Amino acid sequence: MEQWKETYNTGWSDWKSFPDPRKGEYINTPLGSGVYQLRNKKTNGYVLFGTSKHLAHRMTSLLPKPHGAGTRNNEDKQNYVLSNIQDIEYRTISFINNDDAKRFETYIKFIEQYLFNT
Repeated sequence: MEQWKETYNTGWSDWKSFPDPRKGEYINTPLGSGVYQLRNKKTNGYVLFGTSKHLAHRMTSLLPKPHGAGTRNNEDKQNYVLSNIQDIEYRTISFINNDDAKRFETYIKFIEQYLFNT
């Protein structure tokens, strides 16, 4: 796991405000494999993280229908993100290989505390 430490410290995008689809805003993230991390800037606490072969599409499922893809099984996550959207920030890191993205996701699961530990 030590191999991921430098990637964690230097590989992320900058933090961005989570887009509010009710205002016509959009997500700016890699189209392919990657990992995302959300935090609440008001509490400075991490909210959740995840990985996908199609990161942009996966992140749209962080909001309930009709605002997002709404394909998640956990309504609590979706409702939390939507009701706190003005304070939610995200960052991403892309990977060419989805297996590396999954290994990196395992690494971040153990180095941070998340409100929703997926």
